[in-house]
Amino acid sequence: MEIGKFYELEVVKELDFGVYLKSDFGEILLPTKYVPESAAIGDVLNVFVHRDSEDRLLATTLRPKGVLGEFVGLKATDITYHGAFMDWGLEKDLFVPKSEQHIPFVEGKTYVVRICMDYKSDRLVGVSKINAFLKGEHDEDLQEGDEVDLIIYNRTDVGYAAVINQKYKGLIYENEVFEPMRIGDAKKGYIKKLREDGKIDLSLSAEGKKAIDHNSEAVLEALKSTDGFLPYHDKSDADDIKEQFNMSKKAFKKAIGSLYKERLITIEQGGIRLS
Repeated sequence: MEIGKFYELEVVKELDFGVYLKSDFGEILLPTKYVPESAAIGDVLNVFVHRDSEDRLLATTLRPKGVLGEFVGLKATDITYHGAFMDWGLEKDLFVPKSEQHIPFVEGKTYVVRICMDYKSDRLVGVSKINAFLKGEHDEDLQEGDEVDLIIYNRTDVGYAAVINQKYKGLIYENEVFEPMRIGDAKKGYIKKLREDGKIDLSLSAEGKKAIDHNSEAVLEALKSTDGFLPYHDKSDADDIKEQFNMSKKAFKKAIGSLYKERLITIEQGGIRLS
């Protein structure tokens, strides 16, 4: 067992202040406020194992925003001389030592950190110097066109750097972003290109027919939510289309062209309408 992960643990003792769970660490307390009402001796509960503010080993049924070894976007709630405290969904905030911050943290801002174990203190900490944990080159388990999970962790001169599937790093180019982007955002994306130098180019939309199908569905949903008519067409301003549909004008034209061919919409002088 490791601190900072979820486990299925058996209830072996009931007390006024909680229940004890059997584990490789010995018996671990699950305080009363986290004990399900129907819990009884012999039941197996899904719990997160961590240390409280007094460094006691405890279990909780609360769901933190990340577990040991994961990258996650967290907001800084308090800044001290020694480091920053981050809200990760538990009563005790996650501490990011000053020495593990890639830039000085500011209260109220969100940063991407990796949840790590400080083996000297046996405590969970956050580390924002995350490049050391990410693979800079792709492996055979990635293919162009694959859908992937992304966490936006940095803004660069040319776009946004993202963690891919909790393992790799990649880049979304600025001119291909058609929706709001913030550090810490978790998004679905696609592998656009696996470059010869090992780097990975990303896209927030699928390529080819997948992209047209995805964008067509977005246009249909928008039409359904506005009584079947929208004042946009192939002559509309590109910025207006980007703001309304989170896609480029080129992608929008392909989408409505596909919908028109399928006779799902009609294209009028003033916009598009559900058939």
